[in-house]
Amino acid sequence: MAPTKAEIIDRAKTLNVRFVRLQFTDILGVLKNVAIPVELLPDALDGRIMFDGSSIEGFVRVEEYDLFLAPDPETFAVFPWKPKEGTTARLMCDIKNPDGSPFAGCPRTALRRVLAEAREMGYEVTIGVEPEFFLFQQDATGQATTRPIDQAGYFDLSPVDLGEDARREMVLTLQEMGFGIDATHHEVAPGQHEIDLSFTDALAAADNIATFRFVVRTIARLHGLHATFMPKPIYGLNGSGLHLFHVLWSGGENAFHDPRQPQGLSRVALQFIAGLMRHAPAITAITNPLVNSYKRLVPGYEAPVYIAWSSSNRSPMVRVPAHQGADTRIELRSPDPACNPYLALAATIKSGLDGIRHRMEPPPPVTRNIYRMSESERRQLGIQNLPASLEEALKHLEQDAVVLAALGPEIAERYVEAKRIEWDIYRQQVHPWEIEQYLNEY
Repeated sequence: MAPTKAEIIDRAKTLNVRFVRLQFTDILGVLKNVAIPVELLPDALDGRIMFDGSSIEGFVRVEEYDLFLAPDPETFAVFPWKPKEGTTARLMCDIKNPDGSPFAGCPRTALRRVLAEAREMGYEVTIGVEPEFFLFQQDATGQATTRPIDQAGYFDLSPVDLGEDARREMVLTLQEMGFGIDATHHEVAPGQHEIDLSFTDALAAADNIATFRFVVRTIARLHGLHATFMPKPIYGLNGSGLHLFHVLWSGGENAFHDPRQPQGLSRVALQFIAGLMRHAPAITAITNPLVNSYKRLVPGYEAPVYIAWSSSNRSPMVRVPAHQGADTRIELRSPDPACNPYLALAATIKSGLDGIRHRMEPPPPVTRNIYRMSESERRQLGIQNLPASLEEALKHLEQDAVVLAALGPEIAERYVEAKRIEWDIYRQQVHPWEIEQYLNEY
């Protein structure tokens, strides 16, 4: 049960909160906030804090600028670090129009809409998250470099893992804020780390991802480091993923589990997988939103490249972890941590629900390592590639009515527009590789 306005105000007073960050994301997933002194918290909880929407990427035109922040009381949390101005709390917000109606360009509202659709179909959705990130050194002026903090590898310990102290403080900070943490470890690449967030309802999971990135970067800076969620910051090394684990619940039972079926997977689970695969090319434009995202989605670096599913290996896009029983979950391995978490979950959940609604059937699971198959072998098995560029992914998105509906027309139009501008700027640039490759040769 959500805390009342009075309970939030009392809690803020007890914790000696001086400022409250009213947080939300723009359509690109960049965290924004309006900071208010705690004396204005009652007004904020009544939805009376206004901001200029025309200044936020993809929100509204200048002549429609007035928007209001509607804090979600369940998201009240205190940041454990103590800046000189005093204790600070955060509330995640929905965006409202002046008349109190939901703002169509609000990513949190888009996810709420898809979750309402799931409830109409009889399902509640929980999500587990495995975000990866890099810790880089800073230069003498405090600017970020691409020099990893260490040369450690997968599951290495200190003294090889030089980011362990910073990562431990990140975990403790998140736990103090109420996050559930399942595991944390060094990842494969030098300077690469992972902190796994416990399962929670889908809306809270998206809130947690947005706050997680803010906390990780803040704690890294306190340690003289730069944390980045850029998908592929260094050529030749693994990129960073954001593995999303989905579970549907019906009547308090895991709707993906059926002990009478092969591998314990219910028909609902198979249909959800089929929906993810059917809409995978369009989903990718949302879950892998940057030009740089597609430098990660290449063979040889553990990131999935192919539209397939499996319960026994990690090369396909979709994996069902083995022997989960009543904890059966469906893992989508292709997203990266630069995505807007609200839109990413809206797109993936909507696609899975579409598979259930239309009783789609997935192809047989792939048990072999797809990376080691020849092109002809993949063709014979009907295994298609994920989009190889942001441009290709956007073309699929524009043709996919289901994923567009997950975003809603307002967000879809502005998202595609922003991403096409990004692609056009990129393709017109002359990159250092081209100079090195061609200048003396031609």
